Amino acid sequence: MEGAAPHRSDLGSVVVGVDGSSTALTAALWAAAEAARRNRTLHIFYAADTADGVFYLSAKIVERVHVEGRDLLEVTAAAVSERFPTLHVTTEYSRRDPVSGLHRLAAKYDGTTVVGHRGRGGFESLLLGSVGLRVAAGATTAPVIVVRGGEDPAESGVVLAAVRDEYDLECARSAAREAELRKATLRLLTVWNVLQYAGTVVTMLDDVNEFAGRHVRSLKSVADRVHDEFPALTVNADAEKSVSVASALVEASRHADLLVMGGRRSPGYFGPTLGRTTHSLLHHSHCPVELIPRHDDQQGSDASA
Repeated sequence: MEGAAPHRSDLGSVVVGVDGSSTALTAALWAAAEAARRNRTLHIFYAADTADGVFYLSAKIVERVHVEGRDLLEVTAAAVSERFPTLHVTTEYSRRDPVSGLHRLAAKYDGTTVVGHRGRGGFESLLLGSVGLRVAAGATTAPVIVVRGGEDPAESGVVLAAVRDEYDLECARSAAREAELRKATLRLLTVWNVLQYAGTVVTMLDDVNEFAGRHVRSLKSVADRVHDEFPALTVNADAEKSVSVASALVEASRHADLLVMGGRRSPGYFGPTLGRTTHSLLHHSHCPVELIPRHDDQQGSDASA
């Protein structure tokens, strides 16, 4: 496990990307509430992505896109200010692509990036748009939150953190800080897949029990550290077995205001790719999902998550 870190309640500023969709407005208002809880600035960002289109887009189209983008920023900022009148809000317009712009702003303000899911109803509402997916997959230093769930969901008073091993301590710390802000309970949950070793040499009951025991020991180790660093916080630690880690976490997200998990990547691929469990949660969670980047030397412990 990594060494002890100081208790840091400052979660940084909040950067939210908007594109004119209803889900982006929902994300902006959620991000505003998060910034208000943190007592930090909300930075609203719109990217027209026209910088590389000058050779095939007419000047009239480019100008129309620019006007609509700036109008969108103004309307979004007004909607935020109406609901959060004391919140400090900035807006930024860019002609470049949204993914690199959001990552740049998050690094500039040492903040958290917030994006909405891009579906527009029906089955498509379950699917995360390409921009949101690329923002989440490409985040290597700053957290990313994908806002899922209803526009005004009933609060459960629970922040959920998915814990696989000791390397998720920083993920649990971030969840603890979020729980503190919300005056909520922190639930640490580890889920182990009972079918993971089916058909392999690990078939004896003793071996399966040892596998489960490793998950429980890792969970206890993380929970003990969080208890020590956040003594005033109510922390519950649970271990579950399931035939699907993703399904168990999706179900648990029904009873949480925020799900925090390590942003693991699939090994063996070129470019930024998310693991299967992470990908599933971003598409199907019942509450917003916050991804905490894990270092490359931590990825090997979770090839499928």
